[in-house]
Amino acid sequence: MQKIDRLTTLIETFRISASLEAPKRANLFAIKDEKTGQISLYLHPHAVGHIGTAGDVLFALYIEFNQLAPALAAALPHGMSLEVEDNQDLAHLVQLIASEVQINRCGAKVVIARYGEILVVRLLRHQLENGHAKPSFLAGLADDRISRALVAIHERPERLWNNEALAQEAGLSPSRFKQLFAQLVCETPGSYLRRWRLMLAKTEIERGERIDKVARRYGYRAPDAFSRAYLKEYGHRPKRTSRLANQ
Repeated sequence: MQKIDRLTTLIETFRISASLEAPKRANLFAIKDEKTGQISLYLHPHAVGHIGTAGDVLFALYIEFNQLAPALAAALPHGMSLEVEDNQDLAHLVQLIASEVQINRCGAKVVIARYGEILVVRLLRHQLENGHAKPSFLAGLADDRISRALVAIHERPERLWNNEALAQEAGLSPSRFKQLFAQLVCETPGSYLRRWRLMLAKTEIERGERIDKVARRYGYRAPDAFSRAYLKEYGHRPKRTSRLANQ
């Protein structure tokens, strides 16, 4: 089977970004052990200011995950820790960021932001290839079969997906697909598709899109049906999101 890209749509859709911050406002840290000199990375989507381990902070970044943050926090409830010694690419990237922080040359903040975004992609890639996320979308993406169905949903959310079509994407029988999807992702394919569409809808409304247009794009013919689904998922109606976005 041809390899699929499991991360690009997520990164581009939710516009994940990085910025240099003080440790108390950061959620990604590069930490050097005072005794061994070993450098570790610690990332938690929600726990701002929580370093996770002792040592000298080489740099601290705030990673804005936007709508993806709750899903990542559920997949990684204790965050993600990684020693960089055995990963040459990560070690080099950490050194580049630390150098920019220390020397503080012209344009350093821009360079650090770009390197930080690359660092997050590398960390998520490592998690997919080697990590042990809780049952979640991340655990599903780590599986060669279920990831194909998830990527199909991510890249073509407007399609009228059903279990049979998604099972075909995964190369599994419908019954086996439904069982494995629930085991890894911890919800049904239909539930995941609905939540994914609402996440996309919320993101677009926050960017100024009209509510009725967004509702139709993601399969809601009646604005009231979309409003009820949105209220159930987020605790408020889409008009509030639109109003806040336009303030």
